[in-house]
Amino acid sequence: MEFTIKRDYFITQLNDTLKAISPRTTLPILTGIKINATNESVVLTGSDSEISIEITIPSQVDGEEIITVTEPGSVVLPGRFFVDIIKKLPGKEVKLITNEQFQTLITSGHSEFNLSGLDPDQYPLLPQISSEDALQLPIKVLKNIIAQTNFAVSTSETRPVLTGVNWLIQENELICTATDSHRLAVRKLKLEDEDISDKNVIIPGKALAELNKIMTDSENHIDIYFASNQVLFRVGHVNFISRLLEGHYPDTSRLFPENYEVKLGLDNSEFYHAIDRASLLAREGGNNVIKLSTGEERIELSSTSPEIGTVKEDITANDVEGGNLKISFNSKYMMDALKAIDNDEVEVAFFGTMKPFILKPKDDDTVTQLILPIRTY
Repeated sequence: MEFTIKRDYFITQLNDTLKAISPRTTLPILTGIKINATNESVVLTGSDSEISIEITIPSQVDGEEIITVTEPGSVVLPGRFFVDIIKKLPGKEVKLITNEQFQTLITSGHSEFNLSGLDPDQYPLLPQISSEDALQLPIKVLKNIIAQTNFAVSTSETRPVLTGVNWLIQENELICTATDSHRLAVRKLKLEDEDISDKNVIIPGKALAELNKIMTDSENHIDIYFASNQVLFRVGHVNFISRLLEGHYPDTSRLFPENYEVKLGLDNSEFYHAIDRASLLAREGGNNVIKLSTGEERIELSSTSPEIGTVKEDITANDVEGGNLKISFNSKYMMDALKAIDNDEVEVAFFGTMKPFILKPKDDDTVTQLILPIRTY
């Protein structure tokens, strides 16, 4: 194998490939990046067996020549070490030459490195996913969906299905649900493609977080393909493959109460910053607990830290329905939920002191956040 490539472009693609590589893998070859050069392109592959990223670098990008392949071939090079070398090379171009024993000579400017590579035939094959029945979404919409749900997945492995986001496609609607059993985030989206078949899958939260880092804000669309236990996200020259979590996601629809006792219309930013200030003491107390009490058009937030003191915040509500109520909640959960609501005005509905309460944008049912209160009163 022998090719020359523009170093800056190479670094960008290598960094994205590296996101799929874990140092804790049980297969030593998976700590490496597979490089496969053909006459038309160079394909980079990284995988930790849970997530796989395959990036195709074409010979030309926007009319500029990126790579010149003299001899096709492939090799697996130690991932993080190889990327560090490419980052520190002095020249604008990098040349790679690999012999039959997979020894790889890397040259750029006056620098020269020799790396011991591995046999690419030992690298696990990526799962093959049919390109039929694709769900197509604008990248901005997918990034938005991830931002509004992924924060609520569980970090505990005791219930593995809760470490993922449930994607349910039915009746031309995508419903994404995440919960860690203390809070729940739901995002609904009407689909334009009427031919998409029904699906019910659980995508790991870690995979969605890594995908979000790779996707750049653009007007482009992303194609999503589902297989029995894998999902493929394809955008441009990047294939991002993740395994799906096995198991049944709990039915969360029954968690939503119907008749509220108190409903508040609040300014999202004002409410968020008031909680942020009150949480300064709540965090010191180690429990993040903030108390909220409602009155006529006035909302009071308070928090106490025995070692430091107390804080009180008064907020003016835009709208108040119902009587007085006292409730306690985790400030971090509330701030996460408010951040996920992309709207200046937020509605908060309370159903009792110890029942879950709901946040959603005013006059919009596509985003719903549900939080369990904390027993203090």
